Amino acid sequence: MRSPIPDYLNAVLEKVRPNEDGKPAQYIKTLANADTSKLAVALVMVDGNVYSAGDDQVEFSIQSISKAFVYAIAIEDAGLEHVLEKIGVEPSGDAFNKLSLHKGNNRPMNPMINAGAIAAHSLVVHPDATAEERTDRILKAMSRLAGRQLYVDEEVYEAELEDADRNMGIGYMLKAAGIISCRPAEVVKGYIRQCSINVNVRDLAMMAATLCNAGVNPVTGEKIMPADSVRQVLSVMTTCGMYDAAGQWVSRVGIPAKSGVAGGVIGALPGQVGIAAFSPKLNDRGNSVRAVALFEQLSRDMGFHMMDVSQIARASVSTSVAKIVAGKEEPHHPNCDRRVVIFALRGAVRFAGSERLARAIVRELGEPDPKDPGSGEHRDACAIVVSLRDAFSLNLVAKRVIHESIKRLLAEGKTVVVIDPNSVLQMDLDSLPTSQHPQIVENEKEAREYIGGTGCSAVTQSDNW
Repeated sequence: MRSPIPDYLNAVLEKVRPNEDGKPAQYIKTLANADTSKLAVALVMVDGNVYSAGDDQVEFSIQSISKAFVYAIAIEDAGLEHVLEKIGVEPSGDAFNKLSLHKGNNRPMNPMINAGAIAAHSLVVHPDATAEERTDRILKAMSRLAGRQLYVDEEVYEAELEDADRNMGIGYMLKAAGIISCRPAEVVKGYIRQCSINVNVRDLAMMAATLCNAGVNPVTGEKIMPADSVRQVLSVMTTCGMYDAAGQWVSRVGIPAKSGVAGGVIGALPGQVGIAAFSPKLNDRGNSVRAVALFEQLSRDMGFHMMDVSQIARASVSTSVAKIVAGKEEPHHPNCDRRVVIFALRGAVRFAGSERLARAIVRELGEPDPKDPGSGEHRDACAIVVSLRDAFSLNLVAKRVIHESIKRLLAEGKTVVVIDPNSVLQMDLDSLPTSQHPQIVENEKEAREYIGGTGCSAVTQSDNW
């Protein structure tokens, strides 16, 4: 069985694709000529599972999304206290490239606008470092975050450098205000190089998932940044990451985020999932029109809004295997001595819980994967049980994922039994052919007897069976 999640992501892409509003960034030649048909999305769970759809291998420059990660690097290299002396954390309410500093202390308002990002870049390595040293440090760190070697797009760098007057002006303003001590032109060149690093949505989602995972890359397991730095970065992303649209973003989407003028947007939901989307056309605030729409859809469907407390996301999934022992009433039942796989969900199940269930089903019942010993071991099971006995609620997207997983099992000719005493699944059986209905029961005894006949029992190590 294939996971239903990539199909869902493709459906979301097609929903936002007709939106033709906006236009690519016009002040950088290479971005102005971008292929506006490109559209992609990726999710990376905190345990490293990756889902993506659309043009997920298309590379584009990271642009201002780099600001979040360079801010973290600056904190590591210079210390949070010193960084806060140089850069504030308040939303500016201004355009990202405005030449302005805080009237009281001359600090840039936050590290997500250009003035703050240039100041953060100057703190990487040490105050007297060259642009090359800082770029090398940043490129290596971002490659570790992405889990692969990244590189600077020289064409983008040269194009941005040609029209860098405003950023150069910001650099000299910072030098005059005493915020930076090194040569402004060197810092600005380094800042432009950091923005010219090429990525795809899978890279960005992995980088965002590392933030979600307390600074640990979910796939490589490498500790890349301290948890305190991650907390600081996520806090500033929440209030300042989408420029002067940050308030609307928090209200409508509710995920710490950062955008870039090449059309990328990342979102990092702590402890759950890193998200990235890409589409080149921007709105008047410099954010990708389709990517914003896509995030809004994901937030609504998946209950990703960080302030959503309608259901507390405490869910777990366990997998066990039972062997059917025939009862006296039906000693020759055809399922006698055959195996049953039981997937049990517990607590309030949201997207993360349903994703783990879908993944467990694919692993246990799909084709064996040589890279994953034990996968496909139970594909010949006589029945699959989905136990919702201890699940007290499912949100909308969890229901969709579980419904689709069950439908796909039934379409493959599997026998599926759902233990649902509290009717939390609410599956629309009328939409399915009669031959593809799951058996929905109240308890384990009913499930066992449906599978193995009256009076049968099961030998298992699970307390749920």
